[in-house]
Parts: sequence; C-alpha cells; structure tokens
Amino acid sequence: METIKSGGIVILADGNFPSHEIPLTVLRNASHIICCDGGAKSLLKSGLEPFAIVGDCDSLNPEIFRKYSDRIFKDTEQETNDLTKAVRWCSERGYDDIVILGATGKREDHTVGNISLLTEYAQFINIKMITDTGIFYPVLKTSRFESSPGQQVSIFSINSETEITSSGLLYPLIKRKLKNWWEASLNEATGDHFELEFEGGAVIVFILF
Repeated sequence: METIKSGGIVILADGNFPSHEIPLTVLRNASHIICCDGGAKSLLKSGLEPFAIVGDCDSLNPEIFRKYSDRIFKDTEQETNDLTKAVRWCSERGYDDIVILGATGKREDHTVGNISLLTEYAQFINIKMITDTGIFYPVLKTSRFESSPGQQVSIFSINSETEITSSGLLYPLIKRKLKNWWEASLNEATGDHFELEFEGGAVIVFILF
C-alpha cells in the first residue's frame, strides 16, 4: 500500500471518529483540519482544534459556535450535504489534495452517500477517504495502485456499462461490466501493485489496510 503522507488537508466528517492508528496519524499531522458541523465536537474532545468549520450548522454545539465564530463558514444550501460543502470550500481556497476522515459509521445511508460522492469530487480535486479499515480511492481513468501480496481489494463501478480489465488481482476482470456493487468485491492483490484499465465512467477502489 502507498505510504500515507502527513501534513496535508483533512476534512473531518460527523461519522465515527477515527480509532485506527493510520487515520489518527493523518489527523494529528494534518496542516489544516476542516470540520463538517458536528465533527468539530469530536475533534475538540480529541484535543485538536479545527482550522475551519463548514456546513449548515444545524448540528453544531452552541458553545462551539460562540467560541469558534471566527472560523465558522455557514452554508445553508440544501441541495448538498455538509461533506460536499466542505470539499467545495477547500477547492475554492486552492486546497487540491484532501483526505476525508470520519465519513462512515453512525448511519448507513450517510455512509453510502459519502462514498458515492467521491467520484464527483475527483472531477475537480485529488481526494481519498480513509476509514478504520482501509482507503477508498475514486478513479476516473486507467490507474495503478500500490499493494502487498494478499491485500484485500474491492472495486465498485458507478456506471454499469463501463468495461473494466484488471491485472495483478487474484480474480481478474476482463472487459467486465459490473452490474452490481458486490460483483468485484473481496478480491486480493497478488503482488506489489495492481492495475485497472477502463475508459469512461468512474470507479471506486477500496484497499484494506
């Protein structure tokens, strides 16, 4: 697996606060932490402070609102969720390499929605989502991924008409159109990297730690 770089921009969503050492290390070493509303409360409990708090503020503790009023960016637009608002806020300020943490857990519908949004973000920003078990990568074109032999890999296609061919996986895909999200899950890498080849559409790759 790739070496996770420290010192970057982190967006902390209001899902389960990280408990695994990998996302916790990314969080502790972030240059800036941007919180989605309720994520600020969890961050402060951990002893860290937000650089900015972005969202509609409907789940923001009043005490936090008062204390950090100078770094709150309220966005009441209802056509997007707080995670999307935070990503756009970062992009507008030139932050183009982002790690999302705390975006899974608590509610399954929020989890699925947050994961599916990754391919939309990837159209204008370099982004990935780290959980307590692995990393989600959105990819829009043929890509190569670092891995280790036996490492678990799952592939999800946003467009069911996208033909995907793989190399370096135990169960190869050969011009495969994935009609359902389970079809290319629970695969595994056979070496120090694997590749996915496709044109058009978008793919989400999950690599287990």
